[in-house]
Amino acid sequence: MKKNKQGFTLIELLVVIAIIGLLSTLSILALNSARIRSRDARRISDVRQIQTALEMYYNDNNDYPDSTTTDLVPTFMKAIPIPPTPSDGGCGPTPVYTYASTGTVAASDRSYTLEYCLGATTTGISGGARHTATPNGIF
Repeated sequence: MKKNKQGFTLIELLVVIAIIGLLSTLSILALNSARIRSRDARRISDVRQIQTALEMYYNDNNDYPDSTTTDLVPTFMKAIPIPPTPSDGGCGPTPVYTYASTGTVAASDRSYTLEYCLGATTTGISGGARHTATPNGIF
């Protein structure tokens, strides 16, 4: 009498399930890392967009604005960008771009700071801390 075994053994099934679980875990980790990098790239893009609008304002008025929302919108920007969430770092639960006009009343002495936060190191800027953008660049 000859027995034909059809099907898989329990060990074979467990090995296949373990391999599928391992591959799905690795793909989820890679996807999460890509999401963090994507949010950081968006934040840097937003900061550069605000800087461009501030420089256009400066070219027209020979001074930086006191506030971004009232002075830049709608002439130089359609709207002030909102940072993507979650913040991905040690910058608090709600990420924001913080603008401050600096210097004295004389236009030649005026400048600005634009604070932002990154979740991970991106284009040489360390993550997990607040950073500052000025007319001299992004730091």
